[in-house]
Amino acid sequence: MYLWFVAALLFAGELSGESELEAAEANPEVPGVVLDNGAEVFGVEGALKVGVAKPRLEWDPNGYVLFCPCMGRFGNQAEHFLGGLAFAKAVNRTLALPPWRTDRNVPFSEWFKVEPLQSYHRVVSMEAFLEQLAPVHWPPGRRKGYCWRNRRDTNAKCGMKEGNPFGPFWDHLGVDFDEFVFYEFTYQQTEAWTKEFPPSSHPVLAFKGAPASFPMKAAHRQLQEFLQWTSTITVPGQDFIQTTFQGRPYIGIHLRNGPDFERACANVEGTSNFMASPQCTDIMPGRTVTHKMCFPSREEILRKTKNAILATRAKFVFVATDNDPLVEELEQHLKSLKVKVHHLNPHLPQLDLYILGQAQHFIGNCVSSFTSFVKRERDVHNRTSSFWGVD
Repeated sequence: MYLWFVAALLFAGELSGESELEAAEANPEVPGVVLDNGAEVFGVEGALKVGVAKPRLEWDPNGYVLFCPCMGRFGNQAEHFLGGLAFAKAVNRTLALPPWRTDRNVPFSEWFKVEPLQSYHRVVSMEAFLEQLAPVHWPPGRRKGYCWRNRRDTNAKCGMKEGNPFGPFWDHLGVDFDEFVFYEFTYQQTEAWTKEFPPSSHPVLAFKGAPASFPMKAAHRQLQEFLQWTSTITVPGQDFIQTTFQGRPYIGIHLRNGPDFERACANVEGTSNFMASPQCTDIMPGRTVTHKMCFPSREEILRKTKNAILATRAKFVFVATDNDPLVEELEQHLKSLKVKVHHLNPHLPQLDLYILGQAQHFIGNCVSSFTSFVKRERDVHNRTSSFWGVD
C-alpha cells in the first residue's frame, strides 16, 4: 500500500526528481561519473520526497593535476589555464579545473562549460575533486606542493601559500600542504615528469602556479575552442547586443590607455617578446614590438577605427577598456558616417570579452592578454581581427 501511494504521487506530479535525473544523465559534468539511476524514497518530518543520488567520481589511477591560476588578471589566467590543460593531457593526468581568481574564487563552471573540455581531455571540477576524492586519496597529512627550482639554488623555498593571491586561493578551498617537492625541468619534458613523478607515488601534482609558460605557446592557442561561455555570460551579452545594435553589425575595439599601461610601454620599443606580443610578432617574422603597438596614440585609434567602419559599413562601435573609452572623440571623428559609440563598463569584464568576440571586426592591443583572449576566440569562429600599430 505504501509503495502504491508513492507511485500514485509520482504519476500525479506531486513529487519531483525525474527531470533532475534526466538532466544529469544528459549532461554529466565530469568524466568517469557513475550515475545512480534508482530514485530513493525517504521521509522528512512526515513528508515524502524523492531524492536522486549525487554523481560519484571514480579515482583516475593516472593521477591528477592541480594549480592556482594566480598570475595577474583574467587574460593572463586564461593563457595559463590553456597551457595547464595542455600539460595535463601531455602527462596523461586528469585536470582539476581551478577556480578563476578575482577578489574571490570563482568556480570554473560559473563562466565556462565543462562538457566541451571533456572532448579534449579528462577534467573534473576542483570542488568535486576535493569533496569526493581528496578525503580518501589525497587526505590532509599527505598533501604535497610542487615548485620549480633553479638547480643552483639549493636554498629555494616553495611558498605554495605565501602572499596574495596564493594564500587566499588555497585557503578558500580549505587546502594546506604538508610537504614540498622541487623539480628542475620544464613542463615540456613529458618523459621527465612521468619518470620522476609516477602517479603510483605522486598521485596528485599540485602546483603553486600554472604548469605553463607566459606568454602562452603558439600551439596552445587553438585550445580556445574548448573554452565556451555559459549562459551567465551569453544571456546578458546577447541581451546587450540585441538591445543596443538591433541585429546590425558593429566594430569592437579594446583600449589599454591607462597610466599603468603607459608606464609599461615606455621602454618597449624593439623588444621581441613583451607580455602577449607573440600573438602579433609570431605571424610577422623579424617584427619587434613598437611603442605604437603597445600604447597607440589617439590619432592611431581614430584612424584605424574609421578605416574599419569604412570597410564594414558598420554604424556602431563598441569600446572595452579599463580607462578612457574615448566615446566623444570617436563619435566626433565618425560624425559624417553617422556612427554611434557604446561603452558598457560591466561588473564582469567577461561580458566585454563576449561582446568583442561577436563583433563584425575587432581591433585590439597587441601586447594585451585581454585582447589575446578575444583574438583566439574570433580565430576559432573565423572572424576578422587586427591590432593597433600594425597595418
